[in-house]
Amino acid sequence: MNSLRSFVKQKRKELKLTQEDLALNAGVGLRFVRDLEQGKKTLRLDKVNDILVLFGKEVGVIDKIQE
Repeated sequence: MNSLRSFVKQKRKELKLTQEDLALNAGVGLRFVRDLEQGKKTLRLDKVNDILVLFGKEVGVIDKIQE
């Protein structure tokens, strides 16, 4: 989750967007953006994708690295 929250925050800042701007552009609430950037453990996947699509990304399944 830390990499997701870091990615979103970094991309938002690169685009010089406030959390409010990001929420408005993604069609999600400001509270959701704040929760995401603060690393809340339970988030709606559809809303996460609403944000990620602005950066040309989406949540997907990847293989877990075996140690």
